[in-house]
Amino acid sequence: MQEIRFALEGDHIELNQLLKLAGLCDSGGAGKMLVASGVVMVDGQTELRKTCKVRAGQVVKLGDVRIRVD
Repeated sequence: MQEIRFALEGDHIELNQLLKLAGLCDSGGAGKMLVASGVVMVDGQTELRKTCKVRAGQVVKLGDVRIRVD
């Protein structure tokens, strides 16, 4: 499993933007489609809210890639 560490700037980042900035999709719109399809998990739970606020300490998983937000 590949692990990406993402350094958060500010209080939170929207899930679709995190996927884009981590390099898992080409745009925020593509990130929204990934989330809507039900393949993205936040802290072990399937997340369907495209602009879910992800904060430091949370873990986002897409396929075999895990993003740790610091």
